[in-house]
Amino acid sequence: MGIRNRPRSRACYLHRIAGSLVGSWPAASPSVLPSAPLIPLRIPINELADSMTLTQAFQAADKQLRVNRQGGKYILLKLSDRSGTIAGMMWNADEAVFDQFDRGDYIFCHGRTQIHNGALQVIVTQIERMDAHEVAVDDFERFDARRADEHLTRVRELLATLSQPFLSRLANCYLDDVGFIDRFRVSAAAVSNHHAYPGGLLHHTLNMMELARLIGPRYPEIDTEMLMMGAFLHDLGKIDELKSGGEISYTDRGQLLGHIVIGIQQLDGKIRQVEQESGESFPIVLRQHLEHLVVSHHGSQEYGSPKIPVTLEAVALHHIDNLDAKLATFTSVIEQDVAADGNWTNYTPLIGRKLWKGSHHVG
Repeated sequence: MGIRNRPRSRACYLHRIAGSLVGSWPAASPSVLPSAPLIPLRIPINELADSMTLTQAFQAADKQLRVNRQGGKYILLKLSDRSGTIAGMMWNADEAVFDQFDRGDYIFCHGRTQIHNGALQVIVTQIERMDAHEVAVDDFERFDARRADEHLTRVRELLATLSQPFLSRLANCYLDDVGFIDRFRVSAAAVSNHHAYPGGLLHHTLNMMELARLIGPRYPEIDTEMLMMGAFLHDLGKIDELKSGGEISYTDRGQLLGHIVIGIQQLDGKIRQVEQESGESFPIVLRQHLEHLVVSHHGSQEYGSPKIPVTLEAVALHHIDNLDAKLATFTSVIEQDVAADGNWTNYTPLIGRKLWKGSHHVG
């Protein structure tokens, strides 16, 4: 058990990848065929099921070397591909195995899927590090460039409707910042839970802006433009809070400050830019309201906001944020569920309940 040099089934795997790249599937030599039937290329994580034997590539999104109650060591893995992530366990491991691959590396795994506490996982028996040229990178790249471009175009269209001069100027300061836009386009909204993939922050932001545009006019007391601008600004600090290249993780700045503080710092810089370019002072009340939208959008101190919402726009923003995050999380739970019961998911500790899958399958 452990990392092996060129396992025979991996050779077959690579042989078939090479064939697929030229449009054919050459027959593998019997000398490299594993005893169990080979799964052609690889099965995406979101298509895995219980009791599958696996010999295929994954990306090692995370790894931890742990000690069990008996003093034995094992590796806890987070395996990923384009379709999602899955937990992996490698028993009876040691530092030698743990140190031969890094987070973010491609690894070739032998193992078997099983359900544990209602969740599917992979029990890994062998691992070998792979080079990037040995995998079909498209199987692991979660960033959808075409979709991101569509989302960004729509964000620009919505911000172009702002009629309040200072809000419009402020929006343009962000949109004209090429470095900012490049990072915004690929950033994740979270390490886990909702919109936790490259481009997820942009998707989440657009969803909230669209909701703000729809909800605002239903309540004449709400300033719809302020609400929409708050939806745009609220999570922009995540661009610097999270690393989205490779495995999504926190930056040092993100760990020390968090996205709310970073977002306020970004906002301060852009407001100063507006003042310098326009030669006018940014209205203090408008500035304070924008700052309040950012610092209060989590809704309570328990969930990380230093202030609770105290304006109508801030209250609406918090609930729009919560709605989009919750729906994204719940949808993910349903799509990744492996329960045998066709109508209900397994109990999910993250959301504290089972979910009914019936409506998800209608139509």
